[in-house]
Amino acid sequence: MASFKQRPRLFRLVKINHVLAKHGLDNVILSIRLLAPLRFLKYFNPWNWFRKEALNRGEAIRYALEDLGPIFVKFGQTLSMRRDLMPEDIANELTKLQDNVPPFSSELAKKIIEKEFRKPISELFLEFEEQPFASASIAQIHAAKLHDGTEVVVKILRPGIEKIIYQDLSLLHTIARLAKRYWYATRNFHPQQIVQEFEKTIFNELDLMREAANASQLKRNFKDSEILHVPEIYWPYCREKIIVMERIYGIPIADIDTLKAYGVDMKILAERCVEIFFTQAFRDSFFHADMHPGNIFINHKKVRDPQIILVDFGIMGGLTEEDKYYLTQNMLAFFERDYRLVAKLHVECGWLPQDTRIDEFESAIRTVCEPIFEKPLQEMSCAQLIMRLFQCGRRFNMEIQPQLILLQKTLFAIEGLVRSLYPQLDMWTTAQPFLVTSLKASLDPKKMLKGIRAGIPFWTRQFPELPVLLYDVLKEVKQQKFTLAVKPVIATIAVKPTRRSRRGFIYGLGAALLLIPIVNIISKHEQIEKFIHAENLSIGLSVAGILILLITWLNK
Repeated sequence: MASFKQRPRLFRLVKINHVLAKHGLDNVILSIRLLAPLRFLKYFNPWNWFRKEALNRGEAIRYALEDLGPIFVKFGQTLSMRRDLMPEDIANELTKLQDNVPPFSSELAKKIIEKEFRKPISELFLEFEEQPFASASIAQIHAAKLHDGTEVVVKILRPGIEKIIYQDLSLLHTIARLAKRYWYATRNFHPQQIVQEFEKTIFNELDLMREAANASQLKRNFKDSEILHVPEIYWPYCREKIIVMERIYGIPIADIDTLKAYGVDMKILAERCVEIFFTQAFRDSFFHADMHPGNIFINHKKVRDPQIILVDFGIMGGLTEEDKYYLTQNMLAFFERDYRLVAKLHVECGWLPQDTRIDEFESAIRTVCEPIFEKPLQEMSCAQLIMRLFQCGRRFNMEIQPQLILLQKTLFAIEGLVRSLYPQLDMWTTAQPFLVTSLKASLDPKKMLKGIRAGIPFWTRQFPELPVLLYDVLKEVKQQKFTLAVKPVIATIAVKPTRRSRRGFIYGLGAALLLIPIVNIISKHEQIEKFIHAENLSIGLSVAGILILLITWLNK
């Protein structure tokens, strides 16, 4: 990753100031304490003389970003995700940003393809449409046909985009540092952190092979699905700057009039949008994180039983099993208004510091969430709850993980889409079964046993080393190298055993003996047996028994 310590070019800074002044954002510049003595200059701004109606701050920021160019537009779209940091009026305006830029020439597109494949374009495609049907800041898309007649689309990375991104990111880093230092109002927005998150996202989108892999994974997750179709990736025609995938035909999901004219059941369609999102996130832990209406189509051949088609897989999100478990628990506890459990879960999973006052965090959550529950059930918002949760957490030094931000952003997009399709849909009732299923799956004994089995090869490799490690630990304890942590334990060992400690010792002995048949049963599994040797197993069982007895005795 390139360093951004180089100074941005002066003309870019001048252009930014020019654009801010043009859209009435000179107050933003002059609100910096360092420039406070120069605030009178806003009266000399010629745009202020002729502006008929002042723009609100959200509109002014949106128009300014659109004037500054495509990378700033994408930055604004990233900012719109951070509803936990951004004021609501600004976040709502930023969601309206459109990533449309003029296309580059078809001749240049052909040269890029031929350079990547080292072949004439006629050898690659039977037909190649010179006029692109989509053009964005990162890439543009052309229709084509393979020699076997398969209709495809060719996505080509915009030439020279890396250089533009490096320059604009350098500028954004500089602005973020200046804002944090001189503009007090941005300190709660963490501008440098936001730019760093954007940097990771934008560089991921530059690798089209990553996008192709994302599409393949999502297609595999929904193999033979009747409700979701993911375009096929043609791997022999994919490179870092080019991907070729199946051409799809469908009705844009935002074209509600056409959908109704085709007889699409809007209630079923809205429910399937919710089902697809929650299945991705809480079954597969891998979800499309850019599900705005422009990336969603309805299969025109399956309108009676609507099938959704997704495109553009540059931004994907993922959840760890732990995040998924705690997020599910949190959402279920929220809707049961069990705020104390929500507070405990946040500390337990490490989202909040261990010294957080549970009662104070519980009170903060109750204050912001109770008004939401006073609304009719169909108007309650899962995304709004998560946003409120993040806002509360900020006050208690909660560190929000990027994958949770992507989840929140996608949930906002899905809820907005669902409300436009079928406003009467009860999001909570529709989503709850997926959360309950996810929670049950995470607690499934078979899944736990599978996890234990998967770990056995690792532990069998470690068992021979455990006696040596145990000897080293006991030797250091004897030499009092663990003075602060171990002395109190040593003191308790010297005390005459009580009935409770003797009972604990017997329980520990029983656990050690039970360990033998359990491991023996697991080791007979045909996939695991080859990893376990008799000598390793016997050593491991002996050490495990000693450790259980020792731990039981020390914790009597």
